[in-house]
Amino acid sequence: MFSLKSLKFLSGILALVFLVSVLAVAQDGPPPGGKKRGAAGRKGGPDEKGLIKPAMSDTIKVNIYADNWFVLYINGRLTAVDSIPFTPHNVISVDILPEYPMTIAVMAKDNADPKTGLEYGDHIGDGGFIIKFGDGTVSNSTWKAKNFFKGPLNADTKHPQVEYTPIPDNWWAVDFDDHAWPQATEFSESRVNPKESFYASDFKGAAFIWSVDLDLDNTVIFRTRVEKPGWKPRWNTKPDLDVSAAPWR
Repeated sequence: MFSLKSLKFLSGILALVFLVSVLAVAQDGPPPGGKKRGAAGRKGGPDEKGLIKPAMSDTIKVNIYADNWFVLYINGRLTAVDSIPFTPHNVISVDILPEYPMTIAVMAKDNADPKTGLEYGDHIGDGGFIIKFGDGTVSNSTWKAKNFFKGPLNADTKHPQVEYTPIPDNWWAVDFDDHAWPQATEFSESRVNPKESFYASDFKGAAFIWSVDLDLDNTVIFRTRVEKPGWKPRWNTKPDLDVSAAPWR
């Protein structure tokens, strides 16, 4: 039988052997057939096959605020939808993987009865939209803006009438022709009167925009194109995800 002292000595030897084995594996890498991930792979660098995947460091944040609701498309793809269609007015923030040139298309809606153009029964509402991208892209009067639902015409709240313009099926598409659309109109922050959620997010440098009539224009589509000459993606992979049945198709 082993004495207690002998058992302690044997345990120490076994522990030392185990430690040496662990260090050897760490230095030499995994056994044949094992997968080794280097620092480059963890950071989105090329792997052993030369594949480079985008990383979160390649994304930018987008902050959007609308009175009252919006839907955002980027490069023809549905990117963000306002989760609250009425009130309270909220800010939507999303991370996107930008690809340039970048076509931005937004439909914004003010709260308005479809038959009268009024809100809360007999009131004339007002809209407002603002957006800021992490690459410095902001809403301003260089954007295109076209109204598709106006009312009450002539601000007549006693005998309200409305006017609709058909919305093009592909208003969100990259190749949609908006050259004849008017420029957006900028409005002051005090005129739009945003709610508290606006002030909790970064909109510095961006302007509130709408079509020419902030009060009577109720459905407005905005479009702009962001150029970045010479830009190439850092990554060389593309998704295999099938989105052909997505709602923007």
